[in-house]
Amino acid sequence: MGLRFRRSAEKSRGRAALKLSIIAYGKAGRGPEAELVDRYCKRIPWGAGVTELGEGAPLPPAPLGSRTVVLDERGTALSSETLARRLGQWRDEGVRETRFLLGPADGHRAETRAGADLVLALGPATWPHLLARAMLAEQLYRAWSILAGHPYHRD
Repeated sequence: MGLRFRRSAEKSRGRAALKLSIIAYGKAGRGPEAELVDRYCKRIPWGAGVTELGEGAPLPPAPLGSRTVVLDERGTALSSETLARRLGQWRDEGVRETRFLLGPADGHRAETRAGADLVLALGPATWPHLLARAMLAEQLYRAWSILAGHPYHRD
């Protein structure tokens, strides 16, 4: 899956869109998990996509002014509403892209976690990488829907 970014209706209202990039180690292939990730990414009008890295590959450099979220089981578990507020705050501050890093099999290096703007957990359980991708993509779509006032999310 390559990166896909589309123009947003928010841009026409004077608010820049916030690109959401999932950077993940490993290949998803063409299974149902990859289809689910793709489906949620396509639903996000801000633009969302996945970059896959080979095991041991270095992370691409972060664009200037971007935010980095590291997914790690030792991170903070946020509610969907709290994650949406954080993304909305960054968007409103003029951040153009937020990168979500899904680490290699042995996890992220300490330096990667230390350099993150947020270390996020999907809960206390350990999840297979392909399911974590799907769960993250769904949460990013849910965050967009909360900020947009879309009825997908119900309190």
